[in-house]
Amino acid sequence: MRSFLSGNRALMERSALQTASAIRAGETTALAECDAAIARIEARDGAINAVVVGDFARAREAARALDEQGPDDRPLFGVPMTVKESFDVAGLPTSWGVGVHRDNIVDRDAVAVTRLKAAGAVILGKTNVPVRLSDWQADNPIHGRTNHPIDPTLTPGGSSGGAAAALASGMIPLELGSDIGGSIRVPAAFCGVWGHKPTYGALSDIGHRVPGTDGASAVLGVIGPLARNPEDLAVALDILADLRLPRPSVDLARPRILLLTAHPAARVDASIVSAIEHVGEALGRSGATVSHAVPPIDLAAQHADYMRMLGIAMTRGGPARDGKVATLSHWFDLLDSQARLQRAWGALFEQFDAVIAPASGVNAFPHIAERNVARRTLSINGEDTPFGVEFAWAGLATFPNLPATSVPVGTNPRGLPIGVQVITNRYRDHDAIAVAALCNRLSRS
Repeated sequence: MRSFLSGNRALMERSALQTASAIRAGETTALAECDAAIARIEARDGAINAVVVGDFARAREAARALDEQGPDDRPLFGVPMTVKESFDVAGLPTSWGVGVHRDNIVDRDAVAVTRLKAAGAVILGKTNVPVRLSDWQADNPIHGRTNHPIDPTLTPGGSSGGAAAALASGMIPLELGSDIGGSIRVPAAFCGVWGHKPTYGALSDIGHRVPGTDGASAVLGVIGPLARNPEDLAVALDILADLRLPRPSVDLARPRILLLTAHPAARVDASIVSAIEHVGEALGRSGATVSHAVPPIDLAAQHADYMRMLGIAMTRGGPARDGKVATLSHWFDLLDSQARLQRAWGALFEQFDAVIAPASGVNAFPHIAERNVARRTLSINGEDTPFGVEFAWAGLATFPNLPATSVPVGTNPRGLPIGVQVITNRYRDHDAIAVAALCNRLSRS
């Protein structure tokens, strides 16, 4: 395995907030930072193939305009960044990796893109996705395959795979992704960066629609930021949010933490379990109350209903996983199940401030050519396990509409990043980020 970009150069790059601060202080300019980011993309992206839609000329124009007007206190003033290909950016194609939509040039920015630009960000282009955002890989017939920044034989995850790879390789400091089946949390975990799946409905997804559609928001699906540190993640979340999310209230000196390392439907790699246990031990030493109790929630039933709802959401009324078309009665039954589970998780969070669990049961895995997920397997602790059951870990937070932060907490014996998710109660997004930051700090102790 080759070294991580010759010594992890990503750690040497400025963060988003540091970049804006340096521009305001006159240490650099928006155009200089834009040019530097473009140079990094051109130098590093060849073997990775993360930034698949470039918009460099307009980015330079936008950066030059910021410099001409002079710096202000916008949090992302002059920060160069990219967004997931599935977000509309006026003048660029939005395809969702679907061949027939390769020339779908849109004329309006997504709401999230508008908000990022209003906060001073400079959009350099878009990052790669799988077809219809429906895989833990980033590969499609338009832009090809994105490779992991550490080892090109591995996937960076998906569906925000290009986003996580661009961050981890240090090309840009901030990204915009989306998540319905772990699509922010999994690539963040695979690539060793941060990602936040917000509370459902807290951020507008207008302008993040399958090409040719313009209807209601998808159930379960959310949009959210990815970054290389928790400070950038929290600021980006607030920029994007439709509502003012509460400030963190958890007592970080004495947090109440539940560790969840086993699931009735899904296996977990031993290195991930070990990393969670290490974080739990460090939390305990620092004053936290740490529990390994089995949550009083039927996780197997939750996973089954999550997969049923996910299948309907992804096909918009097509055949369910058993081949049968879901009826309206089936749909209402799933909504009832979701409501009951929201209450069950809410009760759990009266006892705990956060749950720490795997973002997925595996670390970054080799590229899989098989398109049919039902035929895929993953090797976990030397044993083959069905690919689809690993969505159980994503569903922990997704089905009950909870926020979850994916945070790097170590590496496995091969040197690959290990990421876990910190789940909190609805609208306690900033608590999730705060506890994740504590976990990241303690994981290095």
